[in-house]
Amino acid sequence: MPPTVQSVSRSDTGLASELRFSVARLSRRLRHERDPDNPLSVAALSALGILFREGECTVGTLAAHERVQPPSMTRTVNALVDDGYAVRRAHETDGRQVLVDLTDRGREIILADRRRRDAWLAQRLRELTPEERAVLRDAAPLIQRLATS
Repeated sequence: MPPTVQSVSRSDTGLASELRFSVARLSRRLRHERDPDNPLSVAALSALGILFREGECTVGTLAAHERVQPPSMTRTVNALVDDGYAVRRAHETDGRQVLVDLTDRGREIILADRRRRDAWLAQRLRELTPEERAVLRDAAPLIQRLATS
């Protein structure tokens, strides 16, 4: 007997497929909610987001967070610094290291971007039942753990 849609979706492989599809669509939808006048790329906004969450860090640390090669992150950081969204400074104890941090301009643009997309998502969440929101509240840390593993 061939597997049904329900039996496939109940397997780990089926769950993986459904979750991948859903998360990818939500991610695309959230990217669509970006301010069309925001001049930054998704990669640049992501780097600013890491600096906002983690504080100043090295280009290598940023690259590791984003799972990109350091030369790629160096190009992103160069553009952010050139446009006034980030600054570099020498590490206090290791002269070979350079730390990157947000400027006020970088902080403003990341907060504005988050407010806009959070508002869209909060509106969509209000359309769900309290029970559905509770499921998502419980699932959010698990999705975060999957994303960072």
